[in-house]
Amino acid sequence: MKIILTGDRPTGPLHLGHFVGSLQNRVELQDKHTQFVMIADAQALTDHAKEPEKVRANVLEVMLDYLAVGIDPQKTTICIQSLLPELFELTSYYLNLVTWNRLKHNPTVKAEIKQKNFGEAVPAGFMVYPVSQAADITAFKANLVPVGEDQLPMIEQTNEIVRHFNQTYKKEVLVRAEALIPKRGRLPGTDGGMKMSKTIGNCIYLSDPSDVVQKKVMKMYTDPEHLRVEDPGKVEGNPVFTYLDVFDPDREKFEEMKAHYTKGGLGDVVVKRHLHDVLEQMLEPIRQRREEFAKDPGEVMRILEKGTETARFTTSKTLSEVRAAMGIDYFS
Repeated sequence: MKIILTGDRPTGPLHLGHFVGSLQNRVELQDKHTQFVMIADAQALTDHAKEPEKVRANVLEVMLDYLAVGIDPQKTTICIQSLLPELFELTSYYLNLVTWNRLKHNPTVKAEIKQKNFGEAVPAGFMVYPVSQAADITAFKANLVPVGEDQLPMIEQTNEIVRHFNQTYKKEVLVRAEALIPKRGRLPGTDGGMKMSKTIGNCIYLSDPSDVVQKKVMKMYTDPEHLRVEDPGKVEGNPVFTYLDVFDPDREKFEEMKAHYTKGGLGDVVVKRHLHDVLEQMLEPIRQRREEFAKDPGEVMRILEKGTETARFTTSKTLSEVRAAMGIDYFS
């Protein structure tokens, strides 16, 4: 079975974008592969260093979301990044194999620096996180890494480090990773933005109560030119129809609504009410499971602790092989 490494930064609870982009796939993949899911708290601190309490609190929130959607700790090893010291040691070794110029020109890093408005005040930890990510991937010897297309440069840089390490130390210790692109692309934000963002606040969270979901749906961006019910409307670029295309199991009704809206005579309120019904049908079971797990947070954290111990067994083995290849296993 191939090895998969994936994960999330604990900067807030997970939303529908995460559900479509990764969580559904993880539930499916855990029956086919050896899967590790990492709660990347150390990576979250690269741009939330002054908010450690936020990161700490959201470790539990993210774990609850994982369990609620069906990620099974009996099939998937779930772990906390900061409790795997081997990752940080590997990062320090890999940094010697990467130039600062290469890091500066990583397209993903450049895009995120611009998005986060760092300007010249880019934290050094943020600049080197492609190397940290390479440490994560190689520590688990992951063959497959589920990522969006915007993260492909990160996998490319990981494989550069793998190649450079194996050539430098003349041992095939590290394993090349392959990007696993999800079947569906990003889910747009409720405001029509390119993607859901916790910072912008255009998200529908998996843990949102029904009334909150309803309010968010009713405020969703639609076709700005669809001013009257009888006017023809556009479904392309209309988030309400994008969501229905993803979540509505009744494909015949969905196609009828699209045709009706395009022709004219179907109001936005009717479509939004239908979307709310569709989302509630999907979210209610997730919400109920989440509430059950949340009754015993201590047990949830024990599951996470056990998963982290299992993960350490794997990362320690890789680190030992890396030290041996480099000739710094002094007392072995």
